[in-house]
Amino acid sequence: MLDRRYVADNVDLIIANCCKRGSTADVARFAELDRLRRSMQADIDSLNQQAGVVSKSIGKAADANQREALKAEGRRLREEIGASEGRLQQIVSESDEILRAIPNLTHPDAPTGGEDASVEIRRGRTPSPQFDFKPLDHVELGARLKLFDFDAGAKVAGHGFYFLTNEGVLLELALQKYAVDLLMREQFTVMTTPDLARDTILEGTGFMPRGPETQIYSITGSDLSLVATAEITLGGAMHERIFEADELPLKLCGISHCFRTEAGAHGRATRGLYRVHQFTKVEMFAFTLPEQSADMHAYLLDLECALFDGLGIPYRVIDTASGDLGGPAYRKYDLEAWMPGRGEQGEWGEVTSTSNCTDYQARRLAIRYRTPGEKGTSFVHTLNGTAIAMSRAIIAILENYQCADGSVVVPEALVPWVGTSRLTPRG
Repeated sequence: MLDRRYVADNVDLIIANCCKRGSTADVARFAELDRLRRSMQADIDSLNQQAGVVSKSIGKAADANQREALKAEGRRLREEIGASEGRLQQIVSESDEILRAIPNLTHPDAPTGGEDASVEIRRGRTPSPQFDFKPLDHVELGARLKLFDFDAGAKVAGHGFYFLTNEGVLLELALQKYAVDLLMREQFTVMTTPDLARDTILEGTGFMPRGPETQIYSITGSDLSLVATAEITLGGAMHERIFEADELPLKLCGISHCFRTEAGAHGRATRGLYRVHQFTKVEMFAFTLPEQSADMHAYLLDLECALFDGLGIPYRVIDTASGDLGGPAYRKYDLEAWMPGRGEQGEWGEVTSTSNCTDYQARRLAIRYRTPGEKGTSFVHTLNGTAIAMSRAIIAILENYQCADGSVVVPEALVPWVGTSRLTPRG
């Protein structure tokens, strides 16, 4: 979240930013409540001071009548203080709810508008394939190659779940190993993370664990939810941590299952593996000093590009528009891979994203750093980036590497782990 005083002192700027990002947070009401909070806190401080004076005066009273009168005044002040503190708590609670709904500030160079306003800034080194046959989509290819079983997934857990089978399993494992090997060379600390997190941790990273619009599966009767991404668990792992400045930047890599309700999803995007309720992802996460975060963001994007260039997948890099940033991101880049089997002529489909969240998540999670020789602590900056989301990477591989005979060439980088250079239809 943003700094309370900053929001109260820059109401017009914050309202303009909310409009740019499509947020309906009631900033004017927050400012009104914050003025009231400060006024009431000053009154409470004054009452506490008066109560202290009265308390010290009791022992110096000239007689019993004066002592009783002072005691009565002390009781009256304490009751007034208690009532005022109750009203103050209500004001703080209401203002905090609004503050948590206010999105992060927006990078001045980010495009303004909704999803359609996002801007392509470059393409990967692999050109889109030119087929001399009508390409199939990954669902048809997977059926011929027997890589997935959507029917069994639906029987067991419902639509949007699936089994990977045969070389489909090997492709997923190969992609994990491919990503992890690169990130280990880049000095990331590799972790597997819990599939569950406390709701306070989800809220701390900017995810909404409850409500009609949430994408989160919650565990009834508990304060736990299934995680939508390892961003939640990697960020939460440092909850209330105070770093020494020389410990930063810290780079983590998390392997996790991701669970999403995909509420409101519909149409062609729900076909096959593109939008599912569970998938495996390798996620990058970084904690930095404020002056390091812009460079770290560019670095995470470069790693995503290197991974997909290494797989020989055509992609483009998108500078995400303000209205599509979500709450925590100050700036976000997406990689969209070319997927020849989508639509009549093929379409771009998002495969990764990387976001600089500045100190927005760190304030919620109370993650700070201290600098030698300086008083106090400051909030770190946090960044996240998808290394590889397995389901969508598999789509891109199958559709771009397909051959006229229904076989699929395995990207050279994955051959050592898949164990073959070509997947062929099974009878």
